[in-house]
Amino acid sequence: MWEKDINVNEVREIISRTKVFFGVGAINKINDILVDFKTKGIDKVIVISGRNAYKATGAWDIIEKSLKDNSIGYVNYDKVTPNPTTDGIDEAKKIALDFGAKAVIAIGGGSPIDTAKSVAILMDEKYQGKTANELYEYKFAPDSAVPIVAVNLTHGTGSEANRFAVATVVEKDFKPAIAYECIYPTYSIDDPKVCTKLSLKQTLYTSIDAINHVVEAATSKVASPYSISLAKETIRLVAKYLPLATKNPDDLEARYFLMYAALLGGICFDNGLLHYTHALEHPLSAVKHDLSHGLGLAILLPSVIETIYPDKAATLADILEPIAPNLKGEAGEAKQAAAAVEKWLFEVGVKEKLEDMGYSMSDVEKLTNLAFTTPSLDGLLAIAPNEATKQRVAKIYEDSMKPIS
Repeated sequence: MWEKDINVNEVREIISRTKVFFGVGAINKINDILVDFKTKGIDKVIVISGRNAYKATGAWDIIEKSLKDNSIGYVNYDKVTPNPTTDGIDEAKKIALDFGAKAVIAIGGGSPIDTAKSVAILMDEKYQGKTANELYEYKFAPDSAVPIVAVNLTHGTGSEANRFAVATVVEKDFKPAIAYECIYPTYSIDDPKVCTKLSLKQTLYTSIDAINHVVEAATSKVASPYSISLAKETIRLVAKYLPLATKNPDDLEARYFLMYAALLGGICFDNGLLHYTHALEHPLSAVKHDLSHGLGLAILLPSVIETIYPDKAATLADILEPIAPNLKGEAGEAKQAAAAVEKWLFEVGVKEKLEDMGYSMSDVEKLTNLAFTTPSLDGLLAIAPNEATKQRVAKIYEDSMKPIS
């Protein structure tokens, strides 16, 4: 069905650049990676992580031993927050340069990986005099970075296999995204076993992040058959395996396929890019830093579906079938599709709306303005499947305050 929305005369790039070690036990591939680093003269690295997960998952025990076995010195920056800031990036960069690090190892989900990508740019000899604010306010466009290893601990971000990173400029309530060829990780590790330590909320929010990635990438103005095919499989896998992982966190098969779905999602939006949901979520978590990115996306998704459904009905009916069955791909089904997606979210355990998270109608104007003034977000809105007017954006926020039904 989705083929109807493809213009065969438009040329698309198909992108996938990172070497990913994937599967139970993949964490042990860190030794092969570090052996390769040593042969290339990399004898010092900075390890970037949050405060707890890198140790609680057991990943650090294996990585630290391998660093020592290969005589690679390391310094650990473990202050990454769920919504990383440019201040934190600058702090980590200084630590790395003072130590003499030549590469970056990220251990964690999207926040540590995105921080590591940003630090890798600022560690490059061409950009050591630059700041993270300059990077995220587009004062320069980097074309090189030191090598990056991403040891992924979640199944949602996709950052381990794409060229994107996100950080918050706190003093301006900006949460821009950057996308540069030089920040594809050289190597990534996706080991489902480390995901068994995710909390119930993390399990839900990260998986819903993956669904949002592909809904947007399959419906943007630059969507390709590749991004749509990846989207369809991503949603099928999440719909099948998320209930199993929430019921039994130690189910390695469920974690495997959720992690695979997230990987597909990361590659999917590397190709088809993003639009409404991410452009509107970034202001939400820029204003309230404690809002989980995945939860913010989940809250916005039904209204975004309703907004774009008339323009991409065939694609959405096809890819959403596992979570919103019996859609015919007709423009008039927009409300039905949105309600079905919200129903699925409620069924898996995500019932919050914006009012529950402390937002009100009085916030809509500020949030809408941030969506259009935050660097990079206007670019996302420009490739939405319909014209992203301020009125449309405001309505998405308004309709996300309370449940549809």
